[in-house]
Amino acid sequence: MASDKDNTKKESKGRVVILGGGPNRIGQGIEFDYCCVHAALAAKEMGYEAIMVNCNPETVSTDYDISTRLYFEPMTSEDVLNIIEVENPIGTIVQFGGQTPLNLSVSLEKAGVKLLGTSSDSIDIAEDRERFKQLITKLNIKQPDNDTGYDYPTVQKIATRIGYPVLVRPSYVLGGRAMEIVYSDEELEEYMTKAVFVSPERPVLIDKFLEDAVEVDVDAICDGTDCVIGAVMEHIEEAGVHSGDSACVIPTQVLDKKITNQIREQTKRIAFALKVKGLLNIQFAVRLGEVYILEVNPRASRTVPFVSKAIGRSLAKVATQVILGKTLKELNYTEEIIPKHISVKEAVFPFARFEGIDTQLSPEMKSTGEVMGISDDFGVAFAKAQLGAGQKLPKEGNVFISISSANKTLAMVKVAKKLSELGFTIYATFGTSKWLDDAGIKNILLKKITHGQPNVADMIINEEIHLIINTPSGKNPRKDEVKIRSTAWARNIPIVTTVPGAVAVAHAIDRLKNHSFTVKTIQEYAAEIGK
Repeated sequence: MASDKDNTKKESKGRVVILGGGPNRIGQGIEFDYCCVHAALAAKEMGYEAIMVNCNPETVSTDYDISTRLYFEPMTSEDVLNIIEVENPIGTIVQFGGQTPLNLSVSLEKAGVKLLGTSSDSIDIAEDRERFKQLITKLNIKQPDNDTGYDYPTVQKIATRIGYPVLVRPSYVLGGRAMEIVYSDEELEEYMTKAVFVSPERPVLIDKFLEDAVEVDVDAICDGTDCVIGAVMEHIEEAGVHSGDSACVIPTQVLDKKITNQIREQTKRIAFALKVKGLLNIQFAVRLGEVYILEVNPRASRTVPFVSKAIGRSLAKVATQVILGKTLKELNYTEEIIPKHISVKEAVFPFARFEGIDTQLSPEMKSTGEVMGISDDFGVAFAKAQLGAGQKLPKEGNVFISISSANKTLAMVKVAKKLSELGFTIYATFGTSKWLDDAGIKNILLKKITHGQPNVADMIINEEIHLIINTPSGKNPRKDEVKIRSTAWARNIPIVTTVPGAVAVAHAIDRLKNHSFTVKTIQEYAAEIGK
């Protein structure tokens, strides 16, 4: 089914097919549709006919005035090849619709389709674990020890050699689907029984999990000669939380300049080695001053809209112009734009719609959207992002703190102390209460849910708790933890499940209480860049 609204007599430079992301689902959302829209608009501005292929009625890319022609068809090789046969384009762009069109790249190229931008071979190097490992070794870049396997005995031997904990996941899946951190042979065997059903013809990927690491996302554009960093995004949650679920900030707040410059340099080396033409996303982890590469995606990432709004330049539009023959020099985009303001991206979750579901964040993506907050101050920007995500941080009241033994750190002591200084009354269950007592922080002891009443669940239901900091006790959380988190979400009470998140929340509340909260349009922030 095609819609045709192009009645002009203008002679075009040719037709360009842009493959969309298909139906929205966890891990494949409207962030990619944003990229497809900007790609179509950029192609038309350059004099090409933009042929959009997508099958989602709820996205902008399928609006009648975005593309020259729209094919509302399934995102399969057969359907795409039929469309290409009819349209006879100069080429097809696969890098804006996320993983779905990327997975079609090899089969399309084998069928004789000309792919514009990064080649299918470069895409395959990034996707194929062995080829990627060879490239990274050749470039002398560190990555966590890793391997691949197809069955439990093989995977178990690899995990034993690498050392637990390990991150395991199927290959070629979206949104970290079926990705888990496992700590023992028993957990690994249980995982393997599930992973086979997710991707039976693909190997399971096993990586050494870097505990207490800071994760970093980088978006960049390369034209083959020059590579420009779009932004270096520092995750607020620690490594182990899916990048789509983690809040992140531009510019970086914790990492020093030496580390971020190393990340920039490695990004450019990888871009040139893969012969990227267009967009590139790389995920890094920083642990104890060492930079490790986690993943390379030679395509648009879900952070492209966030970065574009933060720096005031559409990366998707620039990338399309590069793919269609322009150079970064011709586009006057040769240097990274580092804004003076601070932008925070926060994920939006559907937990309140599912009674009893655990809100614990993990390597498997759970969010269904994202928002951003902008300010000249990190705390205020973070608070704005929380507000946009539907969590209004309290300026006073009662806070419940219950954290696992592993998270009873100096950072959490500082969080509790700051909240106490800001006038909050702290409630805690036995273990956390004793820990707070030892740190000299006043608190009120509460019973655990399983130990009778009154307990924290009663106080949440009675709206007597205004903020919850509850870090999970492990991979399989206790029933009372799940009930605390799900009950809080159902009543729209802000809840934090990670130590870095708690640090950011305490900082944000401090800024909200003691500093002014101003609002400016995103256009005003963009106008100030470069001044």
